[in-house]
Amino acid sequence: MNRQAILMLLAGSIAAAMTAPANKAVAAESENCYGVALKGQNDCAAALHSCAGQSQIDYDGKSWTSVPKGTCTSLKTPFGPGSLSELKRPS
Repeated sequence: MNRQAILMLLAGSIAAAMTAPANKAVAAESENCYGVALKGQNDCAAALHSCAGQSQIDYDGKSWTSVPKGTCTSLKTPFGPGSLSELKRPS
């Protein structure tokens, strides 16, 4: 999968998450996916920053973005698939 396709998939996932009502049912329908967000487009996490929009590199393995449940590990990046837990990725 090329970079443009990944960006489109992530943009769709993020847009869907942003337009959904913020409640427990929606949270149950999504999962935190590490290593798939582009620089500055993460939702949260990482030891190097406090939260959303602060990742410094594309596909940071310590930052996550919320994606529809069941899709994380099928998202492909230049470094491999997304993960439900932190990853070691080149910096």
